[in-house]
Amino acid sequence: MDYQNKLHVIYGDGTLGLQGKNFAYLFSYERGGLESLKVAGKEWLYREPKPTFWRATTDNDRGNGFNIKSAQWLAADYALPCTKITLKVDDHRFKHLPIAPATNQFSNAEYAKQVKLSYTYQTLTNPATTVKVSYKVKADGTIKVVAKYHGQVGLPQLPVFGMRFIMPTQATKFKYEGLSGETYPDRMAGGKPGTYEVTGLPVTKYLVPQENGMHMATKWVKLTRATTQNNADPDKESFSLLFKANKHDFAFSALPYTSEELENATHHEELPPARRTVLVIAGAVRGVGGIDSWGADVEPAYHISAEEDHEVRFEIKLPEA
Repeated sequence: MDYQNKLHVIYGDGTLGLQGKNFAYLFSYERGGLESLKVAGKEWLYREPKPTFWRATTDNDRGNGFNIKSAQWLAADYALPCTKITLKVDDHRFKHLPIAPATNQFSNAEYAKQVKLSYTYQTLTNPATTVKVSYKVKADGTIKVVAKYHGQVGLPQLPVFGMRFIMPTQATKFKYEGLSGETYPDRMAGGKPGTYEVTGLPVTKYLVPQENGMHMATKWVKLTRATTQNNADPDKESFSLLFKANKHDFAFSALPYTSEELENATHHEELPPARRTVLVIAGAVRGVGGIDSWGADVEPAYHISAEEDHEVRFEIKLPEA
């Protein structure tokens, strides 16, 4: 089989498998997302990627009460039920998901040029709204990801909107094209465009752990890891995965902690052991302010209205052979 031209499609009882030269992906119907992303035998996912709405609050956020006004988004970040899944294989759109016993009609020799899965999630907010995440997979292994947030009147301002990827082990470095240093929408003036490499997953050592590590106006970011959770894997060579902006630049952070883990710690010694990589690719980021730390809100231009639509688009690309 020429994997350069076709995807091998495996119709499971509760999953859809996609396989090609040097990659294997597993999409779950039950868990509501991309369950496994293997490239050259290396697993890149610890949990299913999901939309994210919360960034760890800053001293300034707490000073002006933003953490209380927008607390609903912390709950939405924690739990996000999937309410609808659609599947299109080449030109065929499935009316119903092909789960058992319908899977009996398929053989182990099913192939396609491209496959698209879309997951719709409903937020645990009042009022509720939805986010639709679509994955379009091509025969070369490229995954085009589009996450669309649907604005809803009556919801408080968003801290962030994007996609969160939790990876099994820590990255040894990441390289990106964008602005130098840590930048936010209201902290971009000092950033210089270029290509930069950062060793490890540095966390800014504020007195109280809080939001940090964002990089605005990014064209691509490549993460590199050197370890897996597979004890039978003898290969200790480093391996990488590329996330590339599609149509518009994105913002990203690469840290060893989730926003909830940062939020829960009042001192650095309360943070859990650094074990994984948490990559957030964002289409909208709230400013951090800092006019003072005693109550001044972020300037209106750097708010994110939850009553408006937002989206982020990017591609996950395999490293060149």
